[in-house]
Formats: sequence, structure tokens, C-alpha cells
Amino acid sequence: MSRGLVAIVGSPNVGKSTIFNRIIGERQAIVDDQAGITRDRLYGKAEWLTQTFSVVDTGGVEIQNAPFQEQIRAQVEIAIEEADVIVFVVDGQVGITRDDRLVAKMLYKTTKPIILAVNKVDEIEKSDNVPEFYGLGLGDPLPCSGSHGIGIGDILDKIIELLPEKKEKEYDNEIKFSLIGRPNVGKSSLTNAILNQERVIVSSIEGTTRDSIDTHFKRDGKDYIVIDTAGLKKRGKIYESVDKYAAIRALAAIDRSDVVLLVIDASEGIQQQDKHVVGYALDAHKAIVIVVNKWDLVPHEQNSMSEFTKKIRNEFKFLDYAPIVYLSAKNKSRIATLFPEIDLAYSSYTYRVATSTLNEILQDAQIINPPPDFNGGRLKIYFGNQVASCPPTFVLFVNSPNYMHFSYQRFLENRLRDCFEFTGSPIKIICRERK
Repeated sequence: MSRGLVAIVGSPNVGKSTIFNRIIGERQAIVDDQAGITRDRLYGKAEWLTQTFSVVDTGGVEIQNAPFQEQIRAQVEIAIEEADVIVFVVDGQVGITRDDRLVAKMLYKTTKPIILAVNKVDEIEKSDNVPEFYGLGLGDPLPCSGSHGIGIGDILDKIIELLPEKKEKEYDNEIKFSLIGRPNVGKSSLTNAILNQERVIVSSIEGTTRDSIDTHFKRDGKDYIVIDTAGLKKRGKIYESVDKYAAIRALAAIDRSDVVLLVIDASEGIQQQDKHVVGYALDAHKAIVIVVNKWDLVPHEQNSMSEFTKKIRNEFKFLDYAPIVYLSAKNKSRIATLFPEIDLAYSSYTYRVATSTLNEILQDAQIINPPPDFNGGRLKIYFGNQVASCPPTFVLFVNSPNYMHFSYQRFLENRLRDCFEFTGSPIKIICRERK
């Protein structure tokens, strides 16, 4: 579970995206010498000292009326409001600028912990400007170099120190599930139908739900927490600050969930944006149930449900393990069919396989379908072990991870799904060389 959200803020061209890449360990952000190249916020997951947290990279803030300046300013303000820890990046080669003072002025308004990262200090002679940044009044400046990785460990240590402690579950064996989807697909209506009360505002206006709302309830003796989220819009089309605020809340809701319900509007059919929305849940490795809402608006012809299922399986080939539920939140019809699938997905998500049984399956799989030659060698699996659940994660000790072809890994995943109940849950397979 994530410890919280870290926002990286600062004026343009100080190296925020480079530090973002260092922290998450991959080149996800666009890095360019042209000032203001980061137009939209980027999100990533990071791990340090066995602790995981989310990171958000923002566009720069400057005084002059640059393109997208109002949107960028809004992004920073929203990130500041939602973040648990803020990393303020400045340029150690330039010294304090007017833009730095503008960002600092924005940061004075928050009580959130702030880490002042003085970037581009990759040589001793470039550290002369570091003491100058005490003048910003934001604590001790930490010299670093995003390009060379110098000082990033110190920043990560500080982040872990300042992030809030993990919250324990309030109820024994509670199942947390969130509802995600495009705006106006009926998530709030479905929440009301599930709770059988008007817990949240229901409206036909897009984007009515701005915040994520957690509600505990019991059903058939089981504890559940439903998390209703604001509608997600495609990142490139999110210009209004309120929509960006909603996106952060939705991502946080997904992170807190065990199971994610992707809600699709049956009357509009499958949209490209539906695939984008579920990508957030896939990136977070959450169990997924596909919910087709407004089924009452679809003409009930013979095989209409099976035909719609074929379309879903064709469009969401990467979600062939996710169960599909058809219902109408407005009419409160078929709501009862949803919970067995939520329970099954949660059970799969938390499932553990005995080590002896796992290795029998791995050995049989290699006999039935020997690994192909790949990258100059043939894979040999010596031993396997499940190292985690949520999602089920398997480490395979092999002669060389480079010999694992993606199609053979897919074959092994399918074998595991054939032998065990992993409906609704992703599976992670990690290869390590046996020393």
C-alpha cells in the first residue's frame, strides 16, 4: 500500500522531470532543455527502503505570461493541496530567481512538509550557490543532481521520514473497492444502489462528483468500503483545474482499493477512453471487475448480452481475466450479481499458492511446452516461490532472465490461472538468475 503522494514542484527548466525519473526509476516524463516542456502532470510509483509512494511531476510556474501558464499554476496549486510531501526543485547553477520566489510564496500557504532540492549540483565547484537558498525560508537545502543521481538517496530518505504512517484497516477482512470510469457513466448512481441510500449526489451533469467518498457498509456479514470517485478524463484533455483535482483523487482512491470496478455505459458502448481509464488500475496492479451499467437502456434481443461480452473481450484483451457484470443502477436491477464477483476477485487477489504445488506446476509446464530458444539461450526454471499477494507475485529462479520470452511468460501465467482461482486478479511473474 502506498504511503502517500509526493508532489515535485518548481519553476520551469530546473530539472523537475529529471528528478521525477530518478525517483520512479524510469524515463516516463518528457525531458527537454526547452523551458516549460512539461505541460501536464505525470504520475508514477516509487519504492525506497521497502516503502512505496506515489509521485506527481508538475509543470513549472513563472511570472511571465508564458503559454499554458494559468493551467500550470493550477496544477501546482492542486498538487500542493493533495500532496503529503512537497519537493521544491531549484537550479543550483543559477541561484534564486524571481520564479523561485513566486513558487516559494505559494508554498508558504501550506502546512505540508517541504523538501528544498537544489538541483544541478554535480560538481564541488557548483555547490557555492547552495547556501543562498536558505534565503527562501523553506528549511535546509539538499544539493543533488538529477542527471547524475547525486543526492537523490538523501531526498528519498527525507521523503520516507516525512510521509504519514500507513493506516491499519479499520475492520477485519474488509474489502475496499472503488468505482472508476468516464464521467457520467453512472458511478454515483451505482454507489447509491449499492448502499440503498442517497449517500452521494446523483446528477446527469458531467463531473458532479469532485471528491472520493469512502463509505463502510455490511452485506451478508462481510465488511466492505466503497470508494466513489470523480470521473476520469484523458490526461491530454484535462485542462480545468477541477478535473485535475478529480484525477488525483481518483488515483488515490484506486491506490486505496483492493478491487476496482470499471463502470461502462451500455447505452454508449465501449469508448477508447474506457481503456485509458482502466489503465490507472492496471498500473496499480489492482483486481478488476468490469461493470456494464445502464443495461436497461439496451434492447434485450436474443444473445445481446453474449454479443456485448464478445465486444468487451475483443476490446479489452488485456483484461481477459476480469469478470463482467451487467446491471442497471437506476433501476437497482441485478445489483446482487455484483458482490459474488467482487468477493471472488478479492479472494483471487489475496490468494497464496503452496510452494510445493507451484513447483510441480512449473515442472509440468516445462515438460508440456518446453521454453523456446530466445536471446541466444533456452530458459530453465529451477525453482519458484510466491513472494507476495495483492497481487499474487511469483519469483522464478532461472538460468538467465534474458531467456524468458514474453509469450512463454504468458503461457506460464495461463497455466497458473488454469490451476488456481485467479479470476479478476492480475499476476506478476519476476525472473531472477540463480546464483
